[in-house]
Amino acid sequence: MARLKPVLIFLIQSVIVGLAAAFVVVLFRPQLLPAIDAGRLGTNGQPASYADAVDIAAPSVANVYTRRLVADGNVAGGSERFRVDTGVGSAVIIDPEGYLVTNFHVIGLANEIRLQLADGRIASPELIGVDAETDLALLKVDFGTLPAIPLGRSDQLRIGDVVLAIGNPYGLTKTVTQGIVSATGRGVLGLLTFENFIQTDAAINEGNSGGALINTSGQLVGINTAVLTQDAGTEGIGFAIPVDLVRGVVEEIKKNGRVIRGYVGLVPEQLTRVESAALGIDPNLGILLSDVVEESPAEQAGLVRGDVILTINGEPIRSRQQALLIVARLNPGDVVELEGLRNGQQFNVSVTAAERRPRL
Repeated sequence: MARLKPVLIFLIQSVIVGLAAAFVVVLFRPQLLPAIDAGRLGTNGQPASYADAVDIAAPSVANVYTRRLVADGNVAGGSERFRVDTGVGSAVIIDPEGYLVTNFHVIGLANEIRLQLADGRIASPELIGVDAETDLALLKVDFGTLPAIPLGRSDQLRIGDVVLAIGNPYGLTKTVTQGIVSATGRGVLGLLTFENFIQTDAAINEGNSGGALINTSGQLVGINTAVLTQDAGTEGIGFAIPVDLVRGVVEEIKKNGRVIRGYVGLVPEQLTRVESAALGIDPNLGILLSDVVEESPAEQAGLVRGDVILTINGEPIRSRQQALLIVARLNPGDVVELEGLRNGQQFNVSVTAAERRPRL
């Protein structure tokens, strides 16, 4: 043991001297530190820059320019006069074969559509199909293999997650804004038939429509669609279509040229708390049929105005939007089971879905 003591003292002195030397080197030559990029980390260890995410996603975002003829209401020499309206928007490459997604409202009424890719190339795309009820459209260009954006999972988004919006606001190309996910599953806004929006405070302006909402890994989580502008003071309330919904619509358009949805003819609305209390049911359960479409599958099955629907295929129904989305996922010919209340009495009914006519 006595022999080991000088050895231990020597080792301890060596370690101390080595640490002191390393401290002096780092103090005066910090650039020699490996791996840690101080410019990309904030004081709390979180990213101070999202440049890597933008580098991944931005090459997949294209600018959209549209022109359309609009009657100006004037008649000269017996002929109606027209003017040319122009518009700007964005689109996202979601397939290396040249497929791009944008909003229906960006291109739906256009007589001419032009795309400018991130590398500067310009094309007149082919319109593959549209789905007005989710405000989506699918375009295609033939430029060989293109940089498709990686697709994320919108069902994994959490309130507070950082997101970035990339688009062409007011014609200012490749503009990036940052915000957070303010809410998910937003509906009943009256913007679309089928609403399931991501709400964000990332700035979305005119021309951002159809652009990418990405996460901090550069993955697409939504297609920027709308901003709430009830008055001049409203700020920071934008909406994006979740990528999980986009996937399904794109596949349907590729396969059928349109989206095929089920239809039963229900016209639902939310129950008020007073109505729920009068029925003796949970205030968060059930929808009221404000109408039943004539000659629809629902009418043929015996459903009437005033019925309260509690479950569809065994799933408790808590909102009008939930009921619409469940029915829309049906295929024509599917049989759906409904449980409800009529005049305080419980009933069950089977309805065979028809095909929903697309709205243009």
